[in-house]
Amino acid sequence: MSVRLKLTASYAGFLVVAGVLLIAVVWVFLLRYVPDRAGTVVELGPPADGNRPGLFVPGRSDLWRAFAPKAALALGFLLVFGLVGGWLLSSRMLAPLDRITRATRTAATGSLTHRIHLPGRRDEFRELADAFDAMLEKLEAHVAEERRFAANASHELRTPLAITQALLDVARDDPDRDVGVLLDRLRTVNTRAIGLTEALLLLSRAGQGSFARERVDLSLLAEDAAETLLPLAEKRGTTLETSGDVTWAVGSQALLLQLTTNLVHNAVVHNLPEGGSVHVTTTADHGSAVLVVENTGERLAPGLVATLAEPFQRGTERVHGDQAGVGLGLAIVQSIARAHGGTLTLSPRVDGGLRVVVRLPGAPAAEDR
Repeated sequence: MSVRLKLTASYAGFLVVAGVLLIAVVWVFLLRYVPDRAGTVVELGPPADGNRPGLFVPGRSDLWRAFAPKAALALGFLLVFGLVGGWLLSSRMLAPLDRITRATRTAATGSLTHRIHLPGRRDEFRELADAFDAMLEKLEAHVAEERRFAANASHELRTPLAITQALLDVARDDPDRDVGVLLDRLRTVNTRAIGLTEALLLLSRAGQGSFARERVDLSLLAEDAAETLLPLAEKRGTTLETSGDVTWAVGSQALLLQLTTNLVHNAVVHNLPEGGSVHVTTTADHGSAVLVVENTGERLAPGLVATLAEPFQRGTERVHGDQAGVGLGLAIVQSIARAHGGTLTLSPRVDGGLRVVVRLPGAPAAEDR
């Protein structure tokens, strides 16, 4: 049975049951006070015309024989009325559900641009339709992002493979070419391809959110990342400083260390050629763990900053050599932050450079647990 038919049968059944209950009430509370047999009531006192007419009083069986057919007709009418009215009422009640069903089938064919836009007052069906529209909107954006990511990833992976193919073709056509130089260039290209692949795997792992969670001190992670990248900062003439109190967060220590390292590395690499600086700060703010990384550099337009967290987006073209990134640093940071229930905020500094704020769910300190 369909839902519409079930609702129709339910409406009709409720009406018939209500009628039966009404008849039962009449029988229990009214007819039981009527005598079983019929009788005649004779008036007292001298009759006016010499006759003593009697008043006929029907018995319980007489009343029931007169009442039962009419009650049966009423129950039949209630049954028919319940079926017809229930069918019409259920059709009107389920009309929004039919509209949602058609939208679902349209989305199943791959058309994610369709929206329900259910009119009327806000009820359960309206909330369901609005939630479905919001889901379609997010799904459409996710699919578009995945397609763009796949296209960019294919392009980025194709580049080192094309370079390797070109180097091998040159070596085959020129047997006298220095093998050592060729091997060095092949090693550089291969290292970059491996780094890109590892970054893609890390991005996929962070997006799935399948990792163990524990209490992590962001201040220690910031110090570890700064210590690891200090040689690179000194080589580039960049001052690297960390500060802040003990800041507890909840999440994966390995992923949060990768997040911090990516931010500090990005801040060191995308900086002034000489005399730049990077400041890393950790604070606890109203139940949240906040990591702030600021660096000097060129002035960035707000429109450019808004796209830096997208995969394979690079802020500038000034980074060359071994430190050239693959355009996944901030994308990985954003994916890790989202997987931990946090947020990533990018904003340009007035004097140039970038300010990155990562806000994660905080954890109580050891003495507060």
